[in-house]
Amino acid sequence: MLRIALLFAMILSLPVFTMSTAAASEQVPLSQLDKQQLLGSPVYIQIFKQERVLELYAKMQDQFRLIGAYKICDFSGGLGNKRREGDFKSPEGFYSIDIHHLKPNSKFYRAINIGFPNDYDRAQGYSGNYLMIHGNCLSIGCYAMTDSQMASIYSYVQAAFDNGQRNVEISIYPFRMTEANMQSHRNSTYINFWRQLQPGYLYFEKYHQPPTVSVVNGNYVINQSSPLTPPTSQLAFTAVK
Repeated sequence: MLRIALLFAMILSLPVFTMSTAAASEQVPLSQLDKQQLLGSPVYIQIFKQERVLELYAKMQDQFRLIGAYKICDFSGGLGNKRREGDFKSPEGFYSIDIHHLKPNSKFYRAINIGFPNDYDRAQGYSGNYLMIHGNCLSIGCYAMTDSQMASIYSYVQAAFDNGQRNVEISIYPFRMTEANMQSHRNSTYINFWRQLQPGYLYFEKYHQPPTVSVVNGNYVINQSSPLTPPTSQLAFTAVK
């Protein structure tokens, strides 16, 4: 009887998981079983410098759900986008990787090359290479995680590629791009660049889908339509040089 009572108590204590319509940061957490079952699903990564967090999402039905929020051990150069090799800054912007960006035998345990410079960076004349998300908890220009964190992140990205995902999108922001945060940073020399990034952040918060990002005439262009309807409008911002 005691075992039955304990089992019943455990069942009652399990959280009930539903598809949330709240902002991504307010989604109902997934159970460990849900997370295991999503291994191999399409994934998406967001990084927030100021909060020092990497968020890993996996697709569940028609939304991307939070798998884990990992504390970043180290990055360098403070807020703002990377502009030249040797400035020791960690990149910001929208990056897209394929399976060839995975580095399973990195000297920093395991690594994912984020693909800097992207089309936007090249359009501005920015330089640098081999900017990674990697283990070993130490970085100059990269995003360093603990080895155990990197093992988890890497396993989901690798499984997604193995299961057919062709590209994994990585969105790197200086901070959570709420209106309040944008206002508090309005005097930054990077504010015009950050205004280009904000629509991508807001799109994911609203739809729980990675934004569709392209570079046109040196500008980031963010798809502003619902992911459930054909694109109807786009928003472009002036490039910052």
